[in-house]
Amino acid sequence: MSVCSSSSSSSTGKAWIVHSILAGTAIAVAIGAHAFLGRARKFRTRVVGIIPARYASSRFEGKPLVHILGKPMIQRTWERSKLATTLDHLVVATDDEKIAECCRGFGADVIMTSESCQNGTERCNEALEKLEKKYDIVVNIQGDEPLIEPEIIDGIVKALQAAPDAVFSTAVTSLKPEDAFDTNRVKCVVDNRGYAIYFSRGLIPFNKSAKVNPQFPYMLHLGIQSYDSKFLKIYPKLQPTPLQLEEDLEQLKVLENGYKMKVIKVEHEAHGVDTPEDVEKIESLMRERNLS
Repeated sequence: MSVCSSSSSSSTGKAWIVHSILAGTAIAVAIGAHAFLGRARKFRTRVVGIIPARYASSRFEGKPLVHILGKPMIQRTWERSKLATTLDHLVVATDDEKIAECCRGFGADVIMTSESCQNGTERCNEALEKLEKKYDIVVNIQGDEPLIEPEIIDGIVKALQAAPDAVFSTAVTSLKPEDAFDTNRVKCVVDNRGYAIYFSRGLIPFNKSAKVNPQFPYMLHLGIQSYDSKFLKIYPKLQPTPLQLEEDLEQLKVLENGYKMKVIKVEHEAHGVDTPEDVEKIESLMRERNLS
């Protein structure tokens, strides 16, 4: 009887130990999952929008200050960007006092940057370093997109938040046939998972006939892009790359160095101002849409 009692007690003890281990494991998993989800919810949450603007331009000097239906273009871009819901803060980064004075006049925060910045990305990085608060994502908003849609800003921010393996995100839209060979219109190709493969001023992909294939969904790159702030600090230290220099496209330096770039497709009419002739086109479009 005593032997049977001992065996039963031993079995009960073992069962209790196993049960305790399993329960402990379940609790640990639950705690770990909760901690992970907590981190995920907080992943890249603080977002700043930066509009880089320079006065000197070989194609269109003083472009940010050109008036579009009575307002400076930089003001129209700033007002549209302010409508984005994902931005915690919005600033203009410039090396020109005339632009800075104009922006302060309509209420924008301005960060002065050096004239040595080679492109908008480097200007965004310098501005980020001068901001008092810390941010996880920096959105580079082109100052020559006076009709930028705030939904696109929100879209690329959310895309970067959802892609921890990417350090950069941007947007594309359908390319119009008449823009196929316009070198001011940058084209993009992506892989099956929505990551960028290449950007070019030429038509890509390019077929044997050397003509536009009306059945192919060519994609036009929209200038807006966002970066993980840690990567943005690395970017200026990366040496210029052959493809970047040949195409004169800063995003190619990202790809050539092996970093991933998430791309979202949006329905958007590209209305960037690259030349003085584009101003009249923008104004005509705004009148059609009753935008003032």
